[in-house]
Amino acid sequence: MINGFYDTTGAMVTQFNRLNQISNNLANVNTNGFKQDSLIIGTFERLFKQTRDKLPLENNTKEAAKFLNRNLNKVPQIVEEYTNFSLGNMIKTSNPLDIALKNKNSFFVLDTPSGDKITRDGAFSLDENGFLVNKKGFKVLDINDKPIKLPKNTKNITIDNDANIYINGEKLTTLKIVSIDNLKDIKKVGNNMWDFVPGSEIISTKNTTIQGFIEKSNVNVIKEMTDLIETNRLVEQYQKVMTTFMDDLNKDAIEKLANVRA
Repeated sequence: MINGFYDTTGAMVTQFNRLNQISNNLANVNTNGFKQDSLIIGTFERLFKQTRDKLPLENNTKEAAKFLNRNLNKVPQIVEEYTNFSLGNMIKTSNPLDIALKNKNSFFVLDTPSGDKITRDGAFSLDENGFLVNKKGFKVLDINDKPIKLPKNTKNITIDNDANIYINGEKLTTLKIVSIDNLKDIKKVGNNMWDFVPGSEIISTKNTTIQGFIEKSNVNVIKEMTDLIETNRLVEQYQKVMTTFMDDLNKDAIEKLANVRA
C-alpha cells in the first residue's frame, strides 16, 4: 500500500513540473521570438521495452524476468525536456530597428554582463548613447564583436537581407548573426536569451534578416490550454488517490495499534 502512495506522489510531482512548463509557455505567448518548451513523459516499463535488447540479458529468460520485477517502476516521469525551434509568425511593424530572422538556426548576439548571449528577439532600439540595444538594454554586437553605435539623429536606416546596416545609403557595419547547427547545444538563461557552447556557432549573415518585421512566439495556445486542462485533471485524480491511500493507511495503523494494546 505504501508503495502505491509513493508512486502516486511521484506521478503528481511530474504533473506539477508539466504544469510549470505549460504556465511558462502561456506567459510568453506575446514574447517576441520565444520558443515553446515541451516535456516527454514516460515510465520505466516503456523505457525497458525500448532498450531491453541492449541489456546483457536474453529476452524471456528467468534472469530477465527477475531484472524486470526488481526494477520495473510505472511512475510517470520526465524522460526529456526539449524546445520547439520552429519559426513563429512574422509580423510587419515598419520600424527600421525591428529585425526578424529567416532561419530557425539563426540568432543575434548580445553583449551582457555574464558574457555573450544569443537571442531571436529582434525588437531593438537606440539607447541614450546611440547604441543598438534590446529591451533589457544589452548591446547588439556586429560582425567584429563590437557594440553597434549609430550616429546621432540618424533617420535613414536600412538593413538588407544579409544583415548589413546602411546609414543614408552608406554601409556602417554588419550585424553578427550566428547559426547554431545543433540546437541542443544551447540552453535558455532567462530574459529571452540563450547560452551557447563557444565554438558551436558559425557566423552566417547571408540571406538571414528581414527589416521592419518581428518574429512572434511559436507557442500553440490551443494545445497549451488543452494540456493545461488535462494536467489539472490528472493532479486532481492523483490527489483523490492519495487521500484514499492515506485513509487506508490511517485505518490500518489504528487497527494494528488496537491489536497491540489488546
